[in-house]
Amino acid sequence: MGVLLAGGRGRRLGADKASAELAGRPLVQWAWEAVRAAVAEVAVVAKPDTPLPELPGTAIWREPAEPRHPLAGVVYALERAGGRGVLVCPADLPLMTPAVLGALMGAGGGEAPATIARAAGRVQPLVGVFAAPARELLVPIDPDVSVTAAVLALGPALVDFDDERAFFNVNAPGDLARAARLLGALANRAKPKA
Repeated sequence: MGVLLAGGRGRRLGADKASAELAGRPLVQWAWEAVRAAVAEVAVVAKPDTPLPELPGTAIWREPAEPRHPLAGVVYALERAGGRGVLVCPADLPLMTPAVLGALMGAGGGEAPATIARAAGRVQPLVGVFAAPARELLVPIDPDVSVTAAVLALGPALVDFDDERAFFNVNAPGDLARAARLLGALANRAKPKA
């Protein structure tokens, strides 16, 4: 099962993050399409007050308003998944690809409670596959511990990716503009040459 995390407030962006427009579409739709291409069943985890655009065929799971920690969405997704592991991707990664997500699912973490991406040497703690036992290891969520530190404390399997473009995340208005340029460059590269 695939889960998009869309619980962020978007304070730095100055708008509702999931609904912010990027290249004519809501920001969440870009990562949603990558997750949908990688797995058959997709849900979005969001806070009760998070506006979301229409995402056909997608369950919307409203997590509790508190705590406001990025791992709260992962814990809630594992609760709702009914004992299944979840492929997790933040909704603010518009350049995420099905190939990256497929590689994480295919990596097989062995006995590790999570299989997490590492791009160009940097751990991407919210991009990975969390097995059901990870839930118990993440609760209670300590607000003073960073997401990366908490995920590394699980002893995850790490999958390395050389190209970090797929992990570009949108936090501020300038990030939206840069993401639009990157998407445009990727689209031009994909066009057949005449």
